[in-house]
Amino acid sequence: MKYIFQTKQGLDKEVVKAISDRKCEPDWVKEKRLEALDFFKKRDLPKWGPDLKELDLNKIVYYAEPDLKETRSWDEVPEEIRRTFEHLGIPQAEQKVLAGVGAQYESLMAYHNLKQEWEKQGVIFENFDVAIQKHADLVKEYFMTKCVGINDHKFASLHGAVFSGGTFIYVPKDLKVTMPLQAYFRMNAQGLGQFEHTLIIIDEGAEAQYIEGCSAPLYDEANLHAGCVEIFVKEGAKMRYTSIENWSKNVFNLNTKKAIVEEGGRMEWVNSNFGSGVTMLYPSSVLVGKGATTEFLSVAHANKGQIQDTGAKVFHLAPETGSLIISKSIAKNGGNTTFRGEVKIKKGAKNSVSKVVCNSLMMGDDSVANTIPSAEIHERDIDFAHEATIGRIGPEQLFYLQSKGLSEQQATQLIVSGFIEPVIKELPLEYAVELNRLIEIE
Repeated sequence: MKYIFQTKQGLDKEVVKAISDRKCEPDWVKEKRLEALDFFKKRDLPKWGPDLKELDLNKIVYYAEPDLKETRSWDEVPEEIRRTFEHLGIPQAEQKVLAGVGAQYESLMAYHNLKQEWEKQGVIFENFDVAIQKHADLVKEYFMTKCVGINDHKFASLHGAVFSGGTFIYVPKDLKVTMPLQAYFRMNAQGLGQFEHTLIIIDEGAEAQYIEGCSAPLYDEANLHAGCVEIFVKEGAKMRYTSIENWSKNVFNLNTKKAIVEEGGRMEWVNSNFGSGVTMLYPSSVLVGKGATTEFLSVAHANKGQIQDTGAKVFHLAPETGSLIISKSIAKNGGNTTFRGEVKIKKGAKNSVSKVVCNSLMMGDDSVANTIPSAEIHERDIDFAHEATIGRIGPEQLFYLQSKGLSEQQATQLIVSGFIEPVIKELPLEYAVELNRLIEIE
């Protein structure tokens, strides 16, 4: 792929200004980027969790612009990029079931489309860079102000300085989008960072689903993925966000995802993490309105040389709120999985209910599975429960299945598929197939 513009390695004011100027952004965006850069320089790398010493932030290229322009027609996308995405099944998936598709290649969106029936009803589904220009008031009100802040942590600050591409979705009041909107993010260049921003606003009484997939080829140099997702679920609204991440093992996947849920709203997270060398990902829901609820379903798989440090956070700030966290993790051949679950129930959040379930499956004598729950409760009239299990595939299970004619590999695959079934059954058909294929490969 030919690149018509890219920044130098490393990050400074000149790089940030170059990104903003290249996108012809309004002054307020450039100022926000520079403010985030200042915070980034002041913040240290996290002193907990996986060791990030192999990540040299001075060797990352923070912006690379391939020779393409965004189009609404798949046939107009450059041949090389179409081959990449066709290999991943994107156009076929859209033709069959999807209402809208966005495809990002490196730092730019290559393809963005939304069926006219939803456009006519007021749904906005845009490349985030385009949304800054076309829907400036909405973006300025919500972008890294009320949900994720540019000083939340070092990688949130980094994202605020160099974000590029991504998705903006707005669903108007009481509209139920019955088909999932989708985006696919592909990082193809060696030593590159990708920093897409996803901003979703589901207005009162509305419903929507959004699915994203992520991938990258394997290189010797480290790649960095530090995207950000901000979701606003208004009163009585419902949102489901599904992510299937299969980055290659040279990628540091350091994502930030957070939702604010108002009265009677519901936020559902479905996450699967199979790739990357190191993942640190903890989707968060802040339940600010009475009766708001959230649910997390996640599966993480760590093979040799992989660290999957994942989990979920819930903040109960209002009465009668509810949360359910179900985590499945698989550590194989020396892989390392860690679940971090954090639940905070503030004073006044009476009659709130929260349950955390963490199940880990270990395969191989040198695999590691950790469970690190945290509960901070400041209200008596609540119901909180936590359960965790860590186990192995027993020889008697394998023997039984092999006695029915299965090979050891088939028997193992069947047990693992059953283990992650609660996540699989929540995915649309074509994504359930993809996830099962990833299990087969691993």
